[in-house]
Amino acid sequence: MTNATSTTAERGHLAGRREWTAFVVLLLPLLLVSMDVSVLFFAIPSIDRDLAPSATQQLWIFDVYAFALAGLLITMGSLGDRIGRRRLLLLGAFAFSTASVAAAYSTSPEMLIAARALLGIGGATLMPSTMGLVRNMFRDERQRGRAIGIWSGAMAGGIALGSVLSGVMLQHFWWGSVFLINVPAMVLLLVLVPVLVPEFKDPNPGRFDFLSVPLSMGAVLPVVYGIKESAAHGIDLRYGLIVAAGLLVGWFFVRRQRSRSDAMISRELFRDRGFAAGIGLNSLAAFAMMGSAFFTTQYLQSVLGMGTMEAALWSLAPSLAVGAAAPTATAIAQRTDRTRVVCAGFVIAAAGFAVLALTGTDSLWLLLGGCAVMSCGIVTVMALVSDLALSTAPPEKASSAASLLETGQEFGGAMGMALLGAVATAVYSADMPGSAPEAARKTLPGAVATGDGSLISVGREAFVHSMQYASMAGAALLLAGAVLTVTLLRRRSAVAAREKLVLTH
Repeated sequence: MTNATSTTAERGHLAGRREWTAFVVLLLPLLLVSMDVSVLFFAIPSIDRDLAPSATQQLWIFDVYAFALAGLLITMGSLGDRIGRRRLLLLGAFAFSTASVAAAYSTSPEMLIAARALLGIGGATLMPSTMGLVRNMFRDERQRGRAIGIWSGAMAGGIALGSVLSGVMLQHFWWGSVFLINVPAMVLLLVLVPVLVPEFKDPNPGRFDFLSVPLSMGAVLPVVYGIKESAAHGIDLRYGLIVAAGLLVGWFFVRRQRSRSDAMISRELFRDRGFAAGIGLNSLAAFAMMGSAFFTTQYLQSVLGMGTMEAALWSLAPSLAVGAAAPTATAIAQRTDRTRVVCAGFVIAAAGFAVLALTGTDSLWLLLGGCAVMSCGIVTVMALVSDLALSTAPPEKASSAASLLETGQEFGGAMGMALLGAVATAVYSADMPGSAPEAARKTLPGAVATGDGSLISVGREAFVHSMQYASMAGAALLLAGAVLTVTLLRRRSAVAAREKLVLTH
């Protein structure tokens, strides 16, 4: 059965109260996984006092969660299709709860790093399983679009909420409390999911390709690691070689997937042009979202001089607009051409970047307004292209499709921080006087740390100038995304229309 006929067969199957209640329950793991990306922002000073990690251990405490999550998404998506998405979700929830308790009561840096790695493994099972279940529960196109719109808004809000919630918890409890907040939600998930959510899996999955597991990790992890380290420490030959090694392993991985009938990534996923287009456009949106975060958070703290908690609370403000943007965009897309709405989302996000390019050294409201506009545009794109990719994928491959979407998002986010960060760093360094200390010439926090008022003032001006250039680069890239949307989705719509005509006759 082709994608066109399967999509037609699914129309008319409306989800009821049971499915929507189950959907609300499935939002819990989404919020927790996205919150755990930022939940340590305030906890590190307390962890330093209690566990005394080295600088390298501190970096791994931060990063191992994201690396484990990114490296195992493809594997877990394929596994969910084979053993059942609900079963994998429950296993992941149990692992996430156990790892949260272990992290909360860690007695050494090594124990905390191991617990964070287990959290990442659990997160990798939760993300594709929940999105795959959404694809199966909502078979009506309109309902599924609405659900994925809410999903996208919740995911964007969860990252901002994580840092604020951790700050609130740390005002009243010890640092381990930021992990224990996961446990009640996961227990609720373990109780309600078996009651509300039916099981879905591929009826003919084939053998599990175990060799593809290390190949997929060997492809994803070096690339993500190399890009993120380049964003944090500058472009370096060592990081370039790490990325190149990952790309080489990725080439072998792709060759294996194309040559096997029981491949981890089924060739069926790419039969519809919309699937690959959805992944690419979603990655571009993630590029812009994470790239902007590179300098907006620094602006609040180092330019405006806010404390960490105050900066986190202000950064939460744009999320209020984002929560309504995705459901509104999906409702509009159901009444008009989806391509136009996705294109408009890219243009709106570019306008937000253009607003950021106008900020000065005292432009809080301009910054927040620009971030709100940009985030609304990006979430609009993410919601609609995610729905496009999932709806074109065969239902039995829904978890694999979701894992590819999320892996592309990880790549896009890492690239955004690296490339827009590189533009900002280059402009900042060029504006700083050569007589300034090396740390001050590299970053604005380095200039602030000197305590020299005149140098800090110059550094703030240089940083704002660098943010303006990076914002213009981001706006140009998003406008290119609008053109790419028209090129890819118009062509896909024409092909789909021809297929529909053939099926009709």
